[in-house]
Amino acid sequence: MSNKVDVFRALHLGRVHGDPLVLPGPWDAASARVFAEAGFPALATPSAGVAASLGYEDGSTPADEMFAAVARITRAVDVPVSADIEGGYGLAPKELVERLLEAGAVGCNLEDSVGGVLKDPREQAEFLAEFRAAAGDRLFLNARVDVFVHGDKDPERAIERAALYVAAGADCIYPILAPADVLPLLRAGIQGPVNINARLDGKGPSPAELGELGATRITFGPGLQRWAALALRGMAEQLRK
Repeated sequence: MSNKVDVFRALHLGRVHGDPLVLPGPWDAASARVFAEAGFPALATPSAGVAASLGYEDGSTPADEMFAAVARITRAVDVPVSADIEGGYGLAPKELVERLLEAGAVGCNLEDSVGGVLKDPREQAEFLAEFRAAAGDRLFLNARVDVFVHGDKDPERAIERAALYVAAGADCIYPILAPADVLPLLRAGIQGPVNINARLDGKGPSPAELGELGATRITFGPGLQRWAALALRGMAEQLRK
């Protein structure tokens, strides 16, 4: 596992503008195999996509079911897999680390809001520091910053929170739903890799364009799962004709 973590961490380093790390989000073992066979060097599960595959609303998946789903995905592929574990399910940092390692994940996302409200950033930084102390270098920590989805959308506020999380040991910062026009400012103000989510409807910048603007890593949230569901719906409609 340590080798996979080293590989995953190395994929984030030394990337040039316009060449971000693109991480598709598998929601089950079958989709993970598709992405791995397509040549992607690593994957990152989306909590909302996994929830949909298990029959839950986003944010409602029990911890045991989420970790079991992540384990099925990691067993299905040889590439590193990072897991979106939402806010941590109320588990202590040490237990989160143990559950992730048992599931075969090389890292995780952790949100900094709960119930649509931003957490106190210093308390969240303490939580992340405890996670880092428990994980050591065995897991890659992607710290989400929810200012643009649950806050005042001020880039400076996002940068302030990011600085606390980096100091606490975060390997990457994820300012979810940050608009493209603030990415250069975020890139200039955030130390280390920056994760940006890309749209799949053609209405936003491409992954390469997001890379030019400052993104180190690109994820898609539940977009790929929802795209696949739409494709399947079209096939189902054809079967009824």
